[in-house]
Amino acid sequence: MTAVVLHHGAMLRWDGWESDAVLADGRLLLLWLNCQGESGPLRQFEEDERRRGRMQTQEAHWWAAMPTTLDDLSVQILSLSQTGESASLDLLTELKVQLELAFPDLITRTLTLLAWCGAGSGRCSGYPLHEEVPGLLLKEIPITEIVASLQDPRADSRHYAGAVRHLVGWKSRPRQRKDIDALPEPMKVRLLQQARASGDQDKQSRAERWLTPTRAR
Repeated sequence: MTAVVLHHGAMLRWDGWESDAVLADGRLLLLWLNCQGESGPLRQFEEDERRRGRMQTQEAHWWAAMPTTLDDLSVQILSLSQTGESASLDLLTELKVQLELAFPDLITRTLTLLAWCGAGSGRCSGYPLHEEVPGLLLKEIPITEIVASLQDPRADSRHYAGAVRHLVGWKSRPRQRKDIDALPEPMKVRLLQQARASGDQDKQSRAERWLTPTRAR
């Protein structure tokens, strides 16, 4: 008895071969298996394709939100998700220097980082590692400046989405509880509304825990 293993609808593996055989059209084999009553491989393949498509869309969205002044460092930032390593102090310092040169006004710089932070997957956990970078840079900005930025007439849903993700993320700020308590109550309400509208249950749960106004607790 022998067994042939199908990998991701793209390759066949058999102990008698030195290496995997790459299929010219793996989908045809999946369709044939589906017709034979084995629908699982085709369903899994299609779900994997949808997942890859979502990830590519999210990465493009995140890339588009990244300040153009950081283009030269974009490959280095995106590679974090491939290496599994967090951003180094040297990289964060270089990013900070570039942003300060491009956006000398702190409010403008903070708004830029908030919009970037809210892009991509938008998740507070289980996100690609490169998406942590805007939050790490926001971590060093005083909460008073984040509040002032969100009160700026230029602030919109993109900035509030980034603020929610940053503020309710896991240990996102050294004084996270104190910083969130310092937010004006109307701002907490708007941030909570933003989280509820996101459709992300994890984010909403975190926001309910961190941002529910004191009177409602």
